Amino acid sequence: MRARIYQPARNAMQSGTAKTHHWILEFAPGSAREVDPLMGWTSTTDTQSQVRLRFETREEAEAYAAQHDIAFTVAEPKPRKANIRPRGYGENFATDRRSPWTH
Repeated sequence: MRARIYQPARNAMQSGTAKTHHWILEFAPGSAREVDPLMGWTSTTDTQSQVRLRFETREEAEAYAAQHDIAFTVAEPKPRKANIRPRGYGENFATDRRSPWTH
């Protein structure tokens, strides 16, 4: 049974970074998914693929995996630089603008 420890990426639909400050331990699928011939649903007999454990730090996730003899790999998060424009959206309504802002 192999696991992957990673820090989730931010939601692509939002610019915020909520729910990205914790670490996830997720098990690799042990068997392939099968299609049910009657309903067409996909299913698997591997219940470990449904388990996602959440930890506050990477060290906690690694300690849990080591304590329970789980082989794991750690995916390092890619640092994201902040996209902050000077004055930003508030510039539209500033009183010291060079020209008045109109629609």
